[in-house]
Amino acid sequence: MLTITPSARDYFSQLLSKQPEGTNLRLRTVNPGTPSADVELTYCPDGAEQGSDQAMDCQRFTLFVAAESAGALDGAMIDFEANAMGGELSIRAPGLKGSKPADDAPLRERVEWVLDARINPMVASHGGVVGLVDVTEDRDVVLQFGGGCHGCGMVDVTLKQGIETTLKQELPEVRHVIDATDHASGENPYY
Repeated sequence: MLTITPSARDYFSQLLSKQPEGTNLRLRTVNPGTPSADVELTYCPDGAEQGSDQAMDCQRFTLFVAAESAGALDGAMIDFEANAMGGELSIRAPGLKGSKPADDAPLRERVEWVLDARINPMVASHGGVVGLVDVTEDRDVVLQFGGGCHGCGMVDVTLKQGIETTLKQELPEVRHVIDATDHASGENPYY
């Protein structure tokens, strides 16, 4: 069940009062069950809701929740906290990003989780991305760099001091981390 606090309802009511008559809100998830999951809250003009949306009566407006997002939003809370700068809207959805694989899950699955949850958000700030090529029988992790990391002069530092350190802290059974990227062909490295 999704909860909207009274302060969030009041905040939304105030925003909606400045919109055309009949405008409501629509909430959906993006990439649910993954570390890159997010929520999208938008205005929903009269009649723009989807037929499968779940309608939530919030007294002064309706919040439409995309049917495919309902499971990931179960237990979520939307709140608004007023402050000197106006306020802060927060949407807390404990099940949105899924959960970390169990310690006995295959090593490949756990490596992918660390890459998605810890590594890629870090390198994304530089326009980069790191993909998993393979996990060998010897527990070596083979990676491919892309985006701003492809051809970057600092890739060795990122690999050894950032990625390898993080992977080995999270997954001590990882033996080596190997870069399989042809960096000489990189065209748009971070600068």
